[in-house]
Amino acid sequence: MITFVENNRDIETYLYLRSKVNWKKLSREQAQKALDNSLYILTAYDGGTPVGMGRIVGDGAVICYVQDLIIVPDHQGRGTGSAILKKLTEYVDELRLPDTEIMYALMCAKGREKFYKKHNFTARPTENLGPGMIQYLKD
Repeated sequence: MITFVENNRDIETYLYLRSKVNWKKLSREQAQKALDNSLYILTAYDGGTPVGMGRIVGDGAVICYVQDLIIVPDHQGRGTGSAILKKLTEYVDELRLPDTEIMYALMCAKGREKFYKKHNFTARPTENLGPGMIQYLKD
């Protein structure tokens, strides 16, 4: 049975999950700062073992981003990612100020577009929205 824990800022869990999906290695300091600066974190456990995580980052008023939606490979396709994303979306919607609109965005990995479209995200570019862009800053 999958259980969820809110705002677990445990660096070992975060680094473990990132390693299970072969994401870029982070320094411990970088990982801890990322967790500490998250607006909201939701971690999924199966029998005490972490199997997924999603974070919300942003300003909490104008824009929030889904960051690091991670599901270990043997739990992909079982609904864990959908459950996490649903709870992340509910969290962001609760942040929304009365009579306002909040931008809720993400950058998905190549090949994952179908999953996010199923959850009402719009792929860019569109007629009115340009493509997402990125820049990596490093030494």
